[in-house]
Amino acid sequence: MAGGKHQGFLGAVYGSTSTDDVAKLYDGWAETYDAEMAVAGYRHPTICLALLARHLHRGAAPLLDAGAGTGLIGEWLKIMGYPQIEALDISSGMLKVAVQKNCYSAFHQLALGGALPFADGHYAGIISAGVFTSGHVGAEGLDELVRICKVGGVIVLTVKNTLWHDGFEAHVKKLEAVGNVARAEETAPYVSMPGEVGTVPSRGLVLRVL
Repeated sequence: MAGGKHQGFLGAVYGSTSTDDVAKLYDGWAETYDAEMAVAGYRHPTICLALLARHLHRGAAPLLDAGAGTGLIGEWLKIMGYPQIEALDISSGMLKVAVQKNCYSAFHQLALGGALPFADGHYAGIISAGVFTSGHVGAEGLDELVRICKVGGVIVLTVKNTLWHDGFEAHVKKLEAVGNVARAEETAPYVSMPGEVGTVPSRGLVLRVL
């Protein structure tokens, strides 16, 4: 299946055609999101955390969790020794849950894909799990992340295969060609939700900003 066949909130968000729709759907999903993703065996956070730890030294700050959702990654980043993490998400409902986890120093209700209100090179590292996927954000969201990440910093993200082959890989190659980033690591494709039938594989990617 090219895009996967999913039910409930997951199917709805993958089928979204506007940022407003995505925000409203995640607002409604926020209270049950963690439990439902646990049942699905959601792997993106674990893989992103492992990649970040391998490529960004302990104590680097500040970090941006871009697409933080309910704070699944933020909780672990704090435990792993990253002292200052900011959360960005399109959904106020998801951020409301993330606030309760006491792991973020700031919260930004913003959509990826357009201009972001942060200075060039502001973040030591950026992590974005499960955002570059169907109905969410495409390659257009990558340039701003590169801009706001400092030289020498890393951007760790996951990309669904359908997006990867539909222009995302080409965009990464373009950024490499002009000397903006270097590909530090790329995983083999994997299924992010083994408990969810029809999940299209994704890959993990680490970009070093130059």
